[in-house]
Amino acid sequence: NTAHAHIIGFNVRANAQARQLSKRDGVTIKYYNVIYNALDDVKAAMEGLLSPEEKEKIIGYAEIRQVFSISSVGNIAGCMVTEGFVTRDSKLRLLRDDVVVYEGEIDTLRREKDDVKEVKQNFECGISIEKYDDIKVGDIIEAYIIEEIARTL
Repeated sequence: NTAHAHIIGFNVRANAQARQLSKRDGVTIKYYNVIYNALDDVKAAMEGLLSPEEKEKIIGYAEIRQVFSISSVGNIAGCMVTEGFVTRDSKLRLLRDDVVVYEGEIDTLRREKDDVKEVKQNFECGISIEKYDDIKVGDIIEAYIIEEIARTL
């Protein structure tokens, strides 16, 4: 099966029969006169096949200072962002005595009575954790994001 194949020609040209076969079979022919251009194109094509590297970046910490139990919602962490910031889309780890007790996502992030996208250092907020309710005063929420970095050869 030659579908999606590529032929690289360096200082040559395909004859009529080769051109007809490449059209019929969906094979791309590329011609080059400078070897570095050929190498750059092949490298770029190969890099496009690589999946991106994922890197975790910690963006902030929030200390749970009070726990509010709301019957229809569950437990809400009354927090103070102590470092960096927390975003609605960030992932989180719940730390208790410097040990990770849960890893998941933020369900809601509120500042006063409003849903917000971000809360910065030295501000209070309310955080509910998706599918998790066992939170205690003194727990720390570590907020992080996953960055995708294009891989190169």
